Amino acid sequence: MTEFTPEELKNSKRIFKSATPKYTIDWYVKWFASIMVLSAMSVRGIDGLMYYDLALSYIGLIGWLAVSFMWKDRALICVNGVGLVLLSKNILALWVV
Repeated sequence: MTEFTPEELKNSKRIFKSATPKYTIDWYVKWFASIMVLSAMSVRGIDGLMYYDLALSYIGLIGWLAVSFMWKDRALICVNGVGLVLLSKNILALWVV
């Protein structure tokens, strides 16, 4: 891998630079939550795995909501907060019936 000087990184428009820092708590939570959401998607629609889908989705949304608060990103807070409320309604509906 090519190492660039700090000046090259600062002034380049062609060198990819990540917008978020790596290996911080939000980085770990973000990737864990993403894996949970993708895992939920992978079992969605398979007979008998509905509870796994709901559980994995719920964990993923909680993780992403936590990241949203860490980043102070209102759009992500809104999307994940509303998604968590809707998913909670579905989980409660399953338990009550």
